[in-house]
Amino acid sequence: MMTAETSDDEIRVRPIGVVHAPHREPGDLPIQGTFGDDTEAYIELREQYVPGLQDLDGFSHAWVIYYFHRSGREELVGRPYLEREKHGIFAIRSPHRPNHLGLSVIRITGIEDNRVYFREVDMLDGTPILDIKPYVPDFDRRDDVAIGWLKPHLEEDEQ
Repeated sequence: MMTAETSDDEIRVRPIGVVHAPHREPGDLPIQGTFGDDTEAYIELREQYVPGLQDLDGFSHAWVIYYFHRSGREELVGRPYLEREKHGIFAIRSPHRPNHLGLSVIRITGIEDNRVYFREVDMLDGTPILDIKPYVPDFDRRDDVAIGWLKPHLEEDEQ
């Protein structure tokens, strides 16, 4: 519940690292990481966070929370890729969000020193990384899911 003391508070976060990727411009990115080619990138962690990588090498995938550093605007309503209709920002995956936060699942290909190598890249070179969490199918996957306005579009793709 928001209270008078917290409603306008700012939250500070510190990047734990940065992405090094071949994608330099938003137009270079796949619409989603799973739709991309076999491009590899890596996250370079700041040295103080390297101990946090312990045991991540046992996971094939991870969630990455990052900052859309190249998003120059904020929208509450937007038009998704290849869509005619506008939708609320919380119903689409646009980078032009109120806090410019991104969330992706990556496929880990290796960890070496302060670097996490990965595929399924949908982040630009220089993207600040805020957090990494292991992807655990038993916790993260949902089977009974409604996908709202996207359903007819995905059904078209299946035909």
